[in-house]
Amino acid sequence: MHTSQDYCLDIRGDFACFTRPEMKVERVSYDVITPSAARAVFESYLWKPAIRWQIRRIEVLSPIRWINLRRNEVKSKVSVASVAQAMNGGSVALGIVADADDERVQRAGLFLRDVAWRVHATLHVRPDRQEPESPQKYFAMFERRARAGQCVNQPYLGCREFDARVRLIEDGAGEPPPLAQTRDLGWMLHDLDFSNPNDPQPVFFRAQMNGGVIEVDVRGAAR
Repeated sequence: MHTSQDYCLDIRGDFACFTRPEMKVERVSYDVITPSAARAVFESYLWKPAIRWQIRRIEVLSPIRWINLRRNEVKSKVSVASVAQAMNGGSVALGIVADADDERVQRAGLFLRDVAWRVHATLHVRPDRQEPESPQKYFAMFERRARAGQCVNQPYLGCREFDARVRLIEDGAGEPPPLAQTRDLGWMLHDLDFSNPNDPQPVFFRAQMNGGVIEVDVRGAAR
């Protein structure tokens, strides 16, 4: 019995932002969706400790377009201690007063617009899982949810306000070809390595777009 299955999602949106980590203040997006962000889209339909998603290929379907936006943001965030106190039944305010002058800040951003990708991923069922269910159960669960659009949380493209429109591709016939463009996209974030849970490390790979297709190959990846 096989313990892995390949799937493909058509992911589109009006705006997207996958922020480059070297930009400390302003938001500047990568040229395409990152593998970790694509994995999050798949996980929005199915995630369990017994499975693992591996992004294999990203196909760019629309020209890479940009838009400059300036947004209102807040400087602070809710503290972990406050959340822990609230979970333990304590009376604590978790909200942030966004209209306070010392909390508001405007930041410019360079975002993607009118995006469309076809992302290929493999659903691996872990051999060391504790659940006794058959791998076929997980495959059927994802297919049922993806066909019906039944996501656990709304998939988004880098920022929660940039919602994604997602469609499961079961038959590639009639699908549009990738963008006829070849470009070196430079080093891109692949994911976080949690080998040491107390000190997760980012892993980068060299993203090469050949004929609109990016093969997600982490051999020779950098930390």
